[in-house]
Amino acid sequence: MRPPAEVLPHRPPFLFLDEVVAMVAGERAEGYWQLTGEEPFFAGHFPGRPTLPGVLMAEAIAQLGAYIVLHDTRFADKLPLFGGLDGARFRRQVTPGDRLDLEVEMTRLSARGGRGVGKASVSGELACQCELLFVVVDPG
Repeated sequence: MRPPAEVLPHRPPFLFLDEVVAMVAGERAEGYWQLTGEEPFFAGHFPGRPTLPGVLMAEAIAQLGAYIVLHDTRFADKLPLFGGLDGARFRRQVTPGDRLDLEVEMTRLSARGGRGVGKASVSGELACQCELLFVVVDPG
């Protein structure tokens, strides 16, 4: 599996996908984000009770979705962008040191975009689930 930084346009500090551990190109993937506690958002969200913001969980799921899309030969030189986020639910607090395990399955892919469903969990316990909508554009 290629490292996320070789596939995605994201770069630190906004690259939230550390590794992809399983994938079927254009269909589904599994990966993770290992939180160290050194991430700058923990200092302000929240002092005394550091918590991963829910929107960043959704972004990590979306980055895994983009990884899947960019492995489909139709989209190898494209840029997948968020088109929407539906049904997002946050089920558990994620804290420094947690490993956020990610899963995404694409439910529809077309020449202009698609849909997927994703979830994030910690130690097998669901932390976030959502539906992703995205559009695919030419970069630059």
